[in-house]
Amino acid sequence: MFHKEGHKILIFTLFICIALNLAASLIFQNLIIHYIVLAVTLILFILIAQFFRNPNRVAKQNNHQILSPVDGKVVAIEEVLETEYAQKSMRLISVFMSPINVHVTRYPIGGEVVYSKYHKGKYLVAWHPKSSELNERTTVVIKTENFGEVLYRQIAGALARRIVNYATPNTKVEQGGDSGFIKFGSRVDVYIPVDAEINVEIGDVVKGAVSILAKSHNND
Repeated sequence: MFHKEGHKILIFTLFICIALNLAASLIFQNLIIHYIVLAVTLILFILIAQFFRNPNRVAKQNNHQILSPVDGKVVAIEEVLETEYAQKSMRLISVFMSPINVHVTRYPIGGEVVYSKYHKGKYLVAWHPKSSELNERTTVVIKTENFGEVLYRQIAGALARRIVNYATPNTKVEQGGDSGFIKFGSRVDVYIPVDAEINVEIGDVVKGAVSILAKSHNND
């Protein structure tokens, strides 16, 4: 299954690959060249197709847990001052996504979207310490039952040139639901209350809508 954000790109890529193979068959008589063009275009299409894959994951709704919104590796866990919305100290968990990861963004917890904003910006490498403040990004805040307000931020990287965000203020969302997409490598930061119980460590590989980032202390 492929994400809807990739449908046009996949169709265009397939058209280009077919056109290149037809051109090679008309221009070159050497079969070896035909096979080389076929192999290169096939690899190109597979690489682009895998980037837009969208595994069917149905999160078990649990408002005592915050799930990872994306696939990737945990690269930071620290207490920071969140200045865009909360204006207070929060626990930050950063997940870095390489180009080979699934790039669907999913709601880390269910609740009501109370804030959703897009910011234009630069395209520093996603692990740059200033990327969360200077890069193109979107910030979404969800009002939850057990954690208060949980904030997550999609951050473009050096390769990511388009962030798609479906979160709309004053709407109810379900944990694990499709909340957007980031094209070609990026990072997602999740900001949670400082008193939440962290369930991951730096270096952990996590899956969107599957891996638990944090739990509430009154978790049953």
